[in-house]
Amino acid sequence: MGADPATGGGSVSESSSTTAGSVATSEDEVVDICRDLIRIDTSNYGNNEGPGERAAAEYVAEQLAEVGLEPQIFESLPGRASTVARIEGEDPSRPALLIHGHTDVVPANADDWAHHPFSGEIADGCVWGRGAVDMKDMDAMTLAVVRDRLRTGRRPPRDIVLAFLADEEAGGVYGARHLVDRHPGLFEGVTEAIGEVGGFSFTVNENLRLYLIETAQKGMHWMRLTVEGTAGHGSMTNTDNAITELCEAVARLGRHKFPVRPTKTVRAFLDELSDALGTELDPEDMAETLAKLGGIAKIIGATLQNTAAPTQLGAGYKVNVIPGQATAHVDGRFLPGYEEEFLADLDRILGPKVKRTDDHADKALETTFDGALVEAMRSSLKAEDPAARAVPYMLSGGTDAKHFDDLGIRCFGFAPLKLPPELDFAGMFHGVDERVPVDGLKFGVRVLDRFLDQC
Repeated sequence: MGADPATGGGSVSESSSTTAGSVATSEDEVVDICRDLIRIDTSNYGNNEGPGERAAAEYVAEQLAEVGLEPQIFESLPGRASTVARIEGEDPSRPALLIHGHTDVVPANADDWAHHPFSGEIADGCVWGRGAVDMKDMDAMTLAVVRDRLRTGRRPPRDIVLAFLADEEAGGVYGARHLVDRHPGLFEGVTEAIGEVGGFSFTVNENLRLYLIETAQKGMHWMRLTVEGTAGHGSMTNTDNAITELCEAVARLGRHKFPVRPTKTVRAFLDELSDALGTELDPEDMAETLAKLGGIAKIIGATLQNTAAPTQLGAGYKVNVIPGQATAHVDGRFLPGYEEEFLADLDRILGPKVKRTDDHADKALETTFDGALVEAMRSSLKAEDPAARAVPYMLSGGTDAKHFDDLGIRCFGFAPLKLPPELDFAGMFHGVDERVPVDGLKFGVRVLDRFLDQC
């Protein structure tokens, strides 16, 4: 555990433009860096049995050191590594900005994919692979922009802290949480941050694209449900069967429709969407509207209410033995301001025989859509896409922003991508055939570069 200055250790793959013998621009580099990162398997199984992030941390550190920074690699456990560096701005008296991304990814079964998930293959105008949108694309864009700016001597207006983090996919305990708890001095003076799942486009028509900026995210309760019953022989009558009781409770929960609770962020998004579509929207009757949103309906629909999705079941060891215990796992997400209501609803739905315990819990976040940083997002998007309109939205999941919020840092999701209308962007997250458009990556570095000039 602890910190050690990175002196290399990772190696740039042969595909990287940094080996080509010529100085590359951010648009030249971003695709190769994204491919390099995808080829480093950082699958996070949530149990510390995966490959870890050390190889990716070393690669990132090498990329930063090559342009004059002094990155540090921090390990919370052997192999669970994050890389942090600070760029000195023109006015170090100003509050600093944090740009954070994670290098771990969820696992992938290669047999299910059209192109190998760790190949970084380019096909159909996209870079394919696990992490292409979650979130090695943003890692690559950040690295490409920073490298270009430092090579050409363009310092940002204020200090920038870069954090490439471990373990976000399992709650951030071995990444952002570790740094916030053990090394808070790394973020000295930081007041604002940008991270993942924001700044992507939704095409309304050829003259209008909404770019969704994340200003809120739901809280989480990853829960274990347990029912104790009477063990016995499978051939005998048993009115105290733990499996029966648990399955009935899980079915009730899985089918439950939680009440619609529009938060200020969701209301602001619906107002913007209503104006864009030229129709008044009713949060209580969104089925028709969601049908018009394509892939992002999966995210937006989940921000209208609390949700609880059963994800795992476990019980028994032999077909003729009734087990004395049955368990289930549930991914619960609650809206900002509605945690108490959510937990009360859970207990009512599940009933007294089900014991509910948290495996992992985290808070919800919500900030306002205003200020100089938001204006910088707006103007940088508009400069690269005249049809752009930046709008606030709530993320249905959570990110490492929750940990940085504990340091008083105001967090946004801003990883800009101009996407083709037909791409199911939301379906890329943790899905099969995850991919990011090459043109989207190049658009993203142009926007980020402008953003850093204005931030």
